[in-house]
Amino acid sequence: MNRIRKGDRVIVISGEDRGKEGIVLKTDHARGRSIVEGVNFVKHHQRATQKSPQAGIVEKEAPVHNSNLLVVCSKCSAGVRTKIIQLADGEKVRACKICGEMITGSS
Repeated sequence: MNRIRKGDRVIVISGEDRGKEGIVLKTDHARGRSIVEGVNFVKHHQRATQKSPQAGIVEKEAPVHNSNLLVVCSKCSAGVRTKIIQLADGEKVRACKICGEMITGSS
């Protein structure tokens, strides 16, 4: 089970964008990176094509390494580490290590 998932609210704990919060738009588990909304903008030089006839410099989000992200707990309102707990019906879910609150996909 992976620590960071699409739809999670995360906070950046290291790097240029430290302290910024956002929602995970996309994850790449093979590389251990995630694209977070509003974090790690890079400038991309765009050529004019039929799909996008406007050429120029476009800003877009670049991937951030998962080790620089912490999931935000809805109860604690802070970035927390997560643990895996097994429910009575056998389902495994992520939970906050501080308060024990279950972390859903769109916390």
